Amino acid sequence: MAAALTPLVARPPDTRGKLRIGDHWSAISIIAQSQDNPLKAVAEFIENSIDAGAKNIHVVRGRERKEPFLKVIDDGEGVRRDAAGAPDFRYVATHICDSIKKRLKRDGAQGIQGEFGIGLLSFWTLGEHLRLSSPASDGRVHEMSMRRGDEGYTVRVRRALVAEPGATLDIRPLLPGVRQFSGEKLNWYLASELRDRIRQSGVQVRISDRTARRSYTVSPREFDGRLIHELDNPMTAFGEIKLELYLDDPSPERGVSLFRNGTRVGELSVFDGFQDGPWSSGYIDGVIDAPFVNLTPGTRTGVIRDAAFEALREGMESVRERLDALIADLKRAEEERTSERTLKSIRRAFREALLALPAEEYDWFEVHRTGAGRRAAAGTPPVVETAGSAPAVRDGPAVDGAEGSPQAFFEIAGPLHSVRVSPASSVVKVGASRPLRALCRDRSGRQVETGVVFAWHVLEGGALDDPHAEIVRFEAPDEPGLVTVKLVATQGDAVCEAKALVTVTDSLVPTRDDGPARQGLPGYTYENAPGQLWRSRYEVDRELIVINNGHRDFVFASQSRTSQLRYIARLFVKELVLRNFPGASSGELLDRVLELMLYMESNLR
Repeated sequence: MAAALTPLVARPPDTRGKLRIGDHWSAISIIAQSQDNPLKAVAEFIENSIDAGAKNIHVVRGRERKEPFLKVIDDGEGVRRDAAGAPDFRYVATHICDSIKKRLKRDGAQGIQGEFGIGLLSFWTLGEHLRLSSPASDGRVHEMSMRRGDEGYTVRVRRALVAEPGATLDIRPLLPGVRQFSGEKLNWYLASELRDRIRQSGVQVRISDRTARRSYTVSPREFDGRLIHELDNPMTAFGEIKLELYLDDPSPERGVSLFRNGTRVGELSVFDGFQDGPWSSGYIDGVIDAPFVNLTPGTRTGVIRDAAFEALREGMESVRERLDALIADLKRAEEERTSERTLKSIRRAFREALLALPAEEYDWFEVHRTGAGRRAAAGTPPVVETAGSAPAVRDGPAVDGAEGSPQAFFEIAGPLHSVRVSPASSVVKVGASRPLRALCRDRSGRQVETGVVFAWHVLEGGALDDPHAEIVRFEAPDEPGLVTVKLVATQGDAVCEAKALVTVTDSLVPTRDDGPARQGLPGYTYENAPGQLWRSRYEVDRELIVINNGHRDFVFASQSRTSQLRYIARLFVKELVLRNFPGASSGELLDRVLELMLYMESNLR
């Protein structure tokens, strides 16, 4: 019996093949309209001139026969010539996406930017009609003409009295939406966009804006700040990354740009991996040139996220770490400068405020009149007395001349208007004593020295040697506590009262003998403690006010320098009043704070 035959199975058809363009004109139209920036289109024309070896490029914007136009004139080699010596416009028109520059690069040519063969189509973004002229070897000028939205082109020989070298590109009329871009805007754009290409090639680019009657010479953009020399150009598997970075004070306008062979691609911070850190800090300005990155052909502002881009990101990691350290150093120096300015402003405001306030009420500032009525301020702790110390009275009447010298009429004090106790707050050790003085003033603030009867009273604890004298000595009790001394001054029908607070303690902070006494207000420093309620504290041993810069109030006040300065000054007022009026009631402390703040803030600037 014969074996059964195995049926043949048909092989599946081969599904492999090559992509092809079904509609060439549709593809060309899409490519021509992919450039959406008219300024970028002009920059591409200028780059074509630089690639052709031009040393002088003239851009003209004007109006002729009511038609706005744009011309780009250069003195380069012009359009590549064919075997007959004529500009090979046919090759230009029939080799879209097949640029001769790609072959030149493959043969080792340097300093050439173009490679896609689509730059000329950018005129669709600018105007309706393109005319490109270039001389032949015999001196005659050949001209190619193309229209927007038309797949045809024409080439003719144009009459010219004198054939000039190079090429002339003429676009007219300009599209309605791009007629408003000015020569000034174009100058600014080219100075940034073609910064390195202009510097490296030495080309001179001039812009004549006949509509605005202005002319410009494009100068490559210069950066502010300090050039960072501490950085080495990173090396990658695809080549070297060239760095030109500058460090300066923060500004939202500062940013690093990504370049490719001297032509700007875009802001570095818009690309993945560069959206934070030093690239968006506002401290760094400059250029990163990565010749090996691959761009999207249409706009040339996008980077393809391939292995070359990944090499760029990895190569910049070491640079990022170094920049972070430099920015941190600059921030610390900036904070120190700001702190010095702030402290100087606060000291000046306190000095002016204390000139307007009664000296005897703010004796804890060691304020006294010097020279022509000025006061010198020193941030010292409250006046303290120990057993056996000699009495000292600072506010005695000054002796301006010989005893019994006649006084002018305006120097004679009027009737009693107010009385104060000096010092208004003091600290005394148990068993010690200290002098207290009554200061009487008339309505104008002159000191009343005659006709006043004094009555001193100790409300609780302690004693006075002479309760009816102008200057009395307070004897501290043997137990710590807070003592209130009351004074009643009488002159005829005028009766005035004042109080002084004396803190009696069993121990005093020892006087430091390791150097001279600290002069001026205490300094301040920051401590970052977010989430904690305290705003500031006074560290006596360091003569320093510590401010919580993590507190939400500080963060809110830091929105501007003025509000931050006022916030810090108010913390100074709070801490100094609390420190120098121990034992005072809440109401008295608030009164002191409001009074000092009123006069201080009027002089704060």
